[in-house]
Amino acid sequence: MSAALPQVKPASLGKATVNKSSVLDSPRWVELRKLEWTDEDGKDRLWEVASRKTTSKGGIDAVAIAALLKHPSRPLSIPIILQFRPPAGGICVELPAGLIDESETPEVAAVRELLEETGYGGEAFEGRIKVVESGGTTPSDPGMTTANMKLVTIEVQLKEGEEEPKAQLDEGEHIEVRVTPLKELYAHLQAYEKLGYHVDARLHHYAAGIDIAHRYLS
Repeated sequence: MSAALPQVKPASLGKATVNKSSVLDSPRWVELRKLEWTDEDGKDRLWEVASRKTTSKGGIDAVAIAALLKHPSRPLSIPIILQFRPPAGGICVELPAGLIDESETPEVAAVRELLEETGYGGEAFEGRIKVVESGGTTPSDPGMTTANMKLVTIEVQLKEGEEEPKAQLDEGEHIEVRVTPLKELYAHLQAYEKLGYHVDARLHHYAAGIDIAHRYLS
């Protein structure tokens, strides 16, 4: 018998909808390419692929951030974010993430995006933010796009009685931050799915790996 799922609060992001879907003549952010390739049997084939037009000089598009929040008296936790994603047509549950700016390293981008999307960082957290791991460059959806990203793990030291910081969102960004105990992350994602939200595949796999490790390797 499966354990009861935790109670999670629905997002208060307001109502967003997709009103129309059409083909772009001159896309600003992505382009569709035709690949001509030869398979293992020597047969010539065609493949359609979407490519970003904003890839950094280092050849890496984006970072996802696993921020481990270390509190003096609370369980190790991780911030996740909720936001409406037009391609999914609904609210998605994700790790904080973002594109790498021109000439920016993935690690610098991760620290910047963590501050912008969750509030963890800046002068208030001087000396308490530490990049502990920067993973390899991984394809985001290799069957459809050239997009790739790195997973950057950051440790954040919290203080007793410290208030949760406020995100520094750009105009037009609507994001809610949810701090979740790391050991309960997978169960919380299942609860969000019960609400009808879409859990990003990378976050889902990250949480499932932690859950399997607890159940089979402990």
